[in-house]
Amino acid sequence: MSQTRHVPVMLQRCLDLLAPALEVPSPQQPVVVDCTLGLGGHSEALLAAFPSARLIALDRDKEALRLSGQRLAPYGDRVTLVHAVYDELPEVLARLGVPKVQGVLFDLGVSSMQLDEADRGFAYAQDAPLDMRMDQTTGISAAEVLNTYPPGELVRILRAYGEEKQAKRIVSAIVREREKEPFSNSARLVELIRDSLPQAAKRTGGNPAKRTFQALRIEVNGELSVLERAIPAAVEALAVGGRIAVLSYHSLEDRLVKQVFAAGAANTAPPGLPVVPERYQPRLKLLTRGAELPTEEEVAENRRAAPARLRGAQRIREEER
Repeated sequence: MSQTRHVPVMLQRCLDLLAPALEVPSPQQPVVVDCTLGLGGHSEALLAAFPSARLIALDRDKEALRLSGQRLAPYGDRVTLVHAVYDELPEVLARLGVPKVQGVLFDLGVSSMQLDEADRGFAYAQDAPLDMRMDQTTGISAAEVLNTYPPGELVRILRAYGEEKQAKRIVSAIVREREKEPFSNSARLVELIRDSLPQAAKRTGGNPAKRTFQALRIEVNGELSVLERAIPAAVEALAVGGRIAVLSYHSLEDRLVKQVFAAGAANTAPPGLPVVPERYQPRLKLLTRGAELPTEEEVAENRRAAPARLRGAQRIREEER
């Protein structure tokens, strides 16, 4: 398998954001967690850039863990790979006996490997079984969602997770077609979406199936509910001075990250207090002004970087118990 097709997004900027937390001389080895290992591009760069750091990397995809294990083998016992979803971070750290970490990185969305392997069914550009599970050992596939969910639920998913304005039109076509024959492959779904959209809707925003595929992927993998638990858990795991960097690829993810960071960076004192007690002071300092975008040069070299949004924060205070 070639490693060249996988270009880590906004790599140098992620390293720069995390560096102050991972370069500090400390009696203990600094620990950095890559919550979304994928093909290991970010992880490899973290290990190379911070030679004293220990890496804990999570992925729900066993094939990603196997391939990255080979890639990161030269780093020996500095690397711990774990088969887990990123909202399981507290359990993983507890099991490994790691109370606090100095750095956390999330690179959300679908890994290059999942997009590039046709039989996973993530990509609408090639015909494949409608699977879309990041962990193929568990859960329901995209085909099952399409074939069994009530119409109202499908409309809700397409609107909420795909921000698809034509959700009703697409779902009524899906329901009509699934009664004739259940869905199993992506090409049929792509064709159906194309046929059911009005001309004007086809002229904007790339492939007309893109939003529906995004919505199905988020539903199949429970991505937003997992993320809602994972980002606060990651902030909680940071030692004071520790840093977190999160790469999102659509507005729903980015909004969630923004909300957690903003809440952590706000003081929570009741209005009108002359002096704000310690327990109401912000726990986080924002390291990015809004979301940072990839440079035009990077997008030109790696089109998958185009939708990326990067936010960073630093833990500045312990939680008051």
